Amino acid sequence: MLASMTMEAFSAVRDTKDNEEAQMDLTGKVVLITGAARGIGAATAMAFGQRGAKVVVNYRANEPAAARVVAAINDAGKATGGRAFMYSADARSEEEVSAMVAKTTAEFGPVDILVLNAGMGVPHKPFIDLTHEEFSRKVTGEWECFFRPLKAVLPSMVQRKSGCVIGISSQLSRVAAPCFSAHTTAKSAVDGLMKSLALELGQFGIRVNTVAPGLTVTDATSGQPQEYFQMMARLTPLGRVAQPEDVAGVVVAVASGGMGFVTGAYIPVSGGIQMV
Repeated sequence: MLASMTMEAFSAVRDTKDNEEAQMDLTGKVVLITGAARGIGAATAMAFGQRGAKVVVNYRANEPAAARVVAAINDAGKATGGRAFMYSADARSEEEVSAMVAKTTAEFGPVDILVLNAGMGVPHKPFIDLTHEEFSRKVTGEWECFFRPLKAVLPSMVQRKSGCVIGISSQLSRVAAPCFSAHTTAKSAVDGLMKSLALELGQFGIRVNTVAPGLTVTDATSGQPQEYFQMMARLTPLGRVAQPEDVAGVVVAVASGGMGFVTGAYIPVSGGIQMV
């Protein structure tokens, strides 16, 4: 009797594991990631490629970095089935984004998963010292990086009644910090857009979620002094700051079948520091 129960329990665990692996399998899914040459975008592109997806690595200027991401995905794809190509487009440009989506459809098929990672540089200074041009460039540019790809991709998703959109935000959209007023404003705006889209697009089977990293070790944060990283690590319940792969893992999980009933969510990836 005990042996029978043990075998039944083992079988249940195995079936659960097999089901989880199947849900994380993104073989053949077409994924477009804006700003995917470096940092969180690059790690996310490679994470999707490792799960068999067809990945479009968008970049604006850093062709060598984008080429390395594509090469890594295609090399690993010999075993995983993942494939990738890169496309240079300014995510704020209607014409360039439309051309990129058309190329994606021709090469891989319509976009199943859109990851909005491209954004504007962060002016790090007190609000009183910010010029209108600096503030406007960040805020306006940020929502354009979301708006243009969404307008290009959503019609096909609506037509097919299927799709997944993930916006990369920031912990600073909810937790203010000195000298980041433009960044907080910009990310708060796109957070609101994601919530609105989740409400509007659910009827078409399209899920829209926001992933919000805390401090993450990327080129974008490389200008911060080492003491700042150490201080933030001490304040974080998990005792360290994030790596791009930490965020990428959450993005892939949100896009997978295992979270197929989740939409309109704001998911912090910060090691718990948002609680402090």
